[in-house]
Amino acid sequence: MEPVLIVEDEPAIADLIEMTLSPHGYPCRKVQSAEEAADLLDENRFSLVLLDVMLPGADGFALMDYMGETETPVIFVTARTDVADRVRGLRAGAYDYISKPFAPEELLARVDGLMRHTGRLGPGLSVWGVEIDRARRTVTRNGEPVRLTPREFNLMMMLVRNRGIALYRDVLLGEIWGDECPESTRTLDIHISRLRRKLGWKHCLVSVPGIGYRLEGIP
Repeated sequence: MEPVLIVEDEPAIADLIEMTLSPHGYPCRKVQSAEEAADLLDENRFSLVLLDVMLPGADGFALMDYMGETETPVIFVTARTDVADRVRGLRAGAYDYISKPFAPEELLARVDGLMRHTGRLGPGLSVWGVEIDRARRTVTRNGEPVRLTPREFNLMMMLVRNRGIALYRDVLLGEIWGDECPESTRTLDIHISRLRRKLGWKHCLVSVPGIGYRLEGIP
């Protein structure tokens, strides 16, 4: 998969973006200025540019002008939240505009959505011995296909996206079942039990007393 180019002059934010995306199959390259980004874009292909507006020297809008009719999609990630700035960025051709501070899970969801929309979603990722193809929504374990229901797949992906984080039962139920949320949380317990069995995640998909469930981080 072609890497994501992160154009961000604050190292802590650039590192947070990389830590959010890399475990989910998005390789990243980081630069701190529009000039550095322009040099890389001239010589390399990227699946996406995550672009700050306020940069040293030329700003993010200037880089958008330089990129012109490039096929590389752009998402602005910036503290500039004025409506005029958002409109300017979108009219310049940006796919999306995310305001700082942002929640990592929102950034990941926006990136996943763009990749699906543009057909650039990577071939997959490996989590605890399971190979997941997000685009095809298929799963294999030890080379053998694993059949998951749509809800089982969505539940698995929510746990994968939040590896190492304890997720509350009501959050899982609300996200996966939505308006069809069951009255009893036993439905969630059954789905978790089936995922443990089907995926071989008996020891890494753990119960968190008083909260819900957590998929352990990658060892």
